Amino acid sequence: MSRTFAYARVSTADQTPTNQIMEIEQAGFAVDDRRVVTESISGSVAADQRPGFSKLLDRMEDGDVLIVTKLDRLGRNAMDVRATVEALAARGIRVHCLALGGADLTSAAGRMTMTVLNAVAEFERDLLIERTNAGIARAKSEGKAMGRPPALSALQRIEVQKRLADGASVASLAKTYGTSRQTIMRIRAIGE
Repeated sequence: MSRTFAYARVSTADQTPTNQIMEIEQAGFAVDDRRVVTESISGSVAADQRPGFSKLLDRMEDGDVLIVTKLDRLGRNAMDVRATVEALAARGIRVHCLALGGADLTSAAGRMTMTVLNAVAEFERDLLIERTNAGIARAKSEGKAMGRPPALSALQRIEVQKRLADGASVASLAKTYGTSRQTIMRIRAIGE
């Protein structure tokens, strides 16, 4: 006999998974409270590394159904979601996503939907990389400085090199110029 589980994840402790649970109930899924798993953890953590999701995996068996409201609750990116769904399908666990009309992601139609979503996600990522690289190239061609501005002015860096050569300590120079020891050590390395 199949059992229905629900997984709801929020990213921060000040958020609540209540809306996700309500959405699952309103979609007509009657999930026993003992089979509802919620957790507050960043989406950047892979599904199999999340404590709550790992406990859920330990409890689920062949024939069970997992309900999530959106794909991003299940994984950090399209590839993670796909791997998670495939791992669950290999164990005979069906995955339904409400945002996709309650589609069973482990069915033929669900796998096709996942393939299309993965292609779109990869396309969006590639476009973002292209736009970022084009913006950087344009900024460089316009002579704009890239990266963090130096902690010390060119004149201050020359002074630091001279004082280092005269025997001043890295710590005393860092204190004098209001910067870190690492900054002074980088200036010393350039001067050597």
